[in-house]
Amino acid sequence: MIPEPDDQKGHRKRRGSRGGRPVGLDAADYRNRNVIERGYCRIKQWRGLATRYDKLAVIYRAAVVLNTVIAWTKPLSDTP
Repeated sequence: MIPEPDDQKGHRKRRGSRGGRPVGLDAADYRNRNVIERGYCRIKQWRGLATRYDKLAVIYRAAVVLNTVIAWTKPLSDTP
């Protein structure tokens, strides 16, 4: 994590909720957010899911579940 300069910390505190990134950034939470974002990117690799061509929500959800199951079983099958 890149340390935030002291003058920027003061500006953020002065501006309050409009100050942008919070002064106390929790690195563990940020790491967990990255894992979730990578999961969404993996799901969007399927063109049908990224463009949402399906007309029914049930079919779209089935494609998401199928994609998740395939992604979940892939590391299990790669182990010797």
